[in-house]
Amino acid sequence: MAATPVYRVIRETHFAGVAPIARGKVRDIYDLGDRLLIVATDRLSAFDVILPTPIPDKGRVLTQLSLFWFKLLRDVTPNHILSGAEIPEPFEQYGEELAGRSMVVRKTTPLPVECVVRGYLSGSGWKDYLATGKICGIALPAGLRESDRLPEPIFTPAACGEAARNKPRNLPARFAVRGAARNHPGRYEIRIRPARRGAVMD
Repeated sequence: MAATPVYRVIRETHFAGVAPIARGKVRDIYDLGDRLLIVATDRLSAFDVILPTPIPDKGRVLTQLSLFWFKLLRDVTPNHILSGAEIPEPFEQYGEELAGRSMVVRKTTPLPVECVVRGYLSGSGWKDYLATGKICGIALPAGLRESDRLPEPIFTPAACGEAARNKPRNLPARFAVRGAARNHPGRYEIRIRPARRGAVMD
């Protein structure tokens, strides 16, 4: 019987002489000057809590899923991906550790909003619907059941990062749309288009 392969679990990345500029719930981020190196670890988070037991190779699976969707949707909306294969200086000696779980990306100015587009009625959206008949201020038809497919995808933003500490997690859609329109004109429609592409594939 073949031996079961042993996977190295990466809970945090540590590279001699190089410190990350940030550690998120799952990803560690390194500054490359005009670019960033984003490394998906095997950390597991749920409801904004990092759980104590990482999952072997989760970071690789997550990165490959992300690269698949970024490539598939690149004709729908531009993205920040430059390479899913490059191991830049000074990380060449860590190629085996980084392979499949890292990506080199453009530096951008983040908008501190989680841009959630919903096609189904579930999770926190279901709770909001039960209480108000709406999600993020968007009125929905009466009589929907949990996990029903919505007539059209809807934009239901949530606060993230520091913003999440001072505001309710789900935000009125008009709040994020105003911010997006002010800082990134025309980008609201871009948030909906990938969901429409996915709905066609469903």
